[in-house]
Amino acid sequence: MLPSRLPRKSPSRLAILAVVAGALALPYTAYAQNAGQPPAPNVSAGGAAGGAIASNEPASNPGAPAGPGMGGPGVGGGVAAADYQLGPGDRVRITVFGQQDLSGEYAVDGTGTLSFPLVGQVHAGSLTAGQLGKTLEGSLSPNYIKNPHVSVEVLSYRPFYILGEVKTPGSYAYVSGMTVLNAVALAGGFTYRARDDDFRLQRTAKDGSKTQVDAEPTTPVQPGDVITVRERYF
Repeated sequence: MLPSRLPRKSPSRLAILAVVAGALALPYTAYAQNAGQPPAPNVSAGGAAGGAIASNEPASNPGAPAGPGMGGPGVGGGVAAADYQLGPGDRVRITVFGQQDLSGEYAVDGTGTLSFPLVGQVHAGSLTAGQLGKTLEGSLSPNYIKNPHVSVEVLSYRPFYILGEVKTPGSYAYVSGMTVLNAVALAGGFTYRARDDDFRLQRTAKDGSKTQVDAEPTTPVQPGDVITVRERYF
């Protein structure tokens, strides 16, 4: 006699309902977890990614120490845009807001002055870009423009000079952040007589006096510096 088939067990209705309820609960659980999270910050058009309008009032943090490469007394510092003093050979862009006829590029001549419309000769030597902007605002107001706002930006710095034992001595355009060794490279490199680890650097101080000091290959160069590469002794 053949054995009778065992009846197939089918899942109960309660088990099916439990599976369906669990599947439906997953999206709700994810939503409930995220509902308490704060929304992501919204970056506005005027945030850090946007450009800032130049002003002759440089931003500063009095409590923060000056970082490396910032300007300062002595020969070790580089050029800081806010502290850079204009001199002969510099080119600047002057913007008088709302006055396109007055805005443009201007050069500082050999006497440290520039010619500006309406006001004539303006002394720019030894002034920072911000100080020059204030000077122009004072010259334009109130006779020419009521409450003028002037912005000054340095376009190109005056050249530096390299002499002595380099292949092509002369004057060269200054590039921000350059060192004595960069200057030598621009001048074609050393001659076979050059001392490649000892240099003489002449720099003009704020009062017009000139200072000569020993320099190294990594010494930062500033506009107007005169670098002398010495001859070695065999």
